[in-house]
Amino acid sequence: MSSSLAFEHPWVLLLLPLALLPLLRSRRDTLAFPSVAWLPRDRVGRIIGWLWPAFAVLALASSIFALAQPGRPQTQVQRTGKGAEILVLLDRSRSMDDRMLPANWRELDPTTLLHHLGRGPQKAQVARQLLSQFVTRRPDDRFSLMYFSNRPLSVVPFTQHDAVMLAGIEAGGVGRGLADTEVGRALTAGIAQFDQRAYSGSRIMLLVSDGGAHLDEDTKKRIRIGLARNRIALYWIYLRSYNSATLDTTEARWENAPEMALHRFFQTLQTPYRVYQAEDPESLSRAVADVGLQQNLPLDFMEQIPRQDYSRLFLAVAAFSCTMLLLYRSMLLRSLP
Repeated sequence: MSSSLAFEHPWVLLLLPLALLPLLRSRRDTLAFPSVAWLPRDRVGRIIGWLWPAFAVLALASSIFALAQPGRPQTQVQRTGKGAEILVLLDRSRSMDDRMLPANWRELDPTTLLHHLGRGPQKAQVARQLLSQFVTRRPDDRFSLMYFSNRPLSVVPFTQHDAVMLAGIEAGGVGRGLADTEVGRALTAGIAQFDQRAYSGSRIMLLVSDGGAHLDEDTKKRIRIGLARNRIALYWIYLRSYNSATLDTTEARWENAPEMALHRFFQTLQTPYRVYQAEDPESLSRAVADVGLQQNLPLDFMEQIPRQDYSRLFLAVAAFSCTMLLLYRSMLLRSLP
């Protein structure tokens, strides 16, 4: 990390010779006496007489330095923590605006269940709240956020600044989602986020979606090769909707469901894969908590340290010097007109 001083406007430093003007002799405030030999030695006055030009020079020089905007340049610092690089791939399709099932939905009659489905929290809303808590509990991780529906949208590049990630998650609540869910395009776009990054530790792609897809063979191949090349573990939090497939079912009617097709493909991956099926806010909370227990391995990363501006420090010195000069002028004895 460099600690050198740099100026945003170095040409302003050409004005520094003006700071020497207070050292020029001036007889404007000199009092005329025929003889001062009889006066006692004034040590305090002599010290003050030396201090006021020093404060004047300091005030001018500090002001010029402040105008040049000195500071420490932006740098990178290598840090080591425990965690992972986590890319959150969050479904923003229209179905994510549907309501989540209540925890006891299996015990309710159809009429009561439909009543609850119209009043419960939205899947996207609960997912955003729990993901925000997940980010807050993992301060050493580096997060990236991508939304997707009919196409992927990169929102937050990899960062360790929680506030940026939390703001990106909160922004997902604006407006309504689109109709389509292109999981294949989202996965390949998420993998591409790791292509230009040096491998420094555990990597996770966290897919949060309520839908599946029948992927073509070319897309499957690119996903399989990309995950293996970048050594990415895939976690899928499947937000099951009412009357949609359960991933552990053996019923023939769900055999060709998009969710089942996607799950079976993920099971063939050479890289680690784990699925969490969540139907209600409680099961989703447990799924997110379990993901938070995974992949706490040593992680090396480069942190961007923003530029530090020292202009305020020089302005404070200039203000103090001017205050001392005003105090000096208030005590100065002037000649009568």
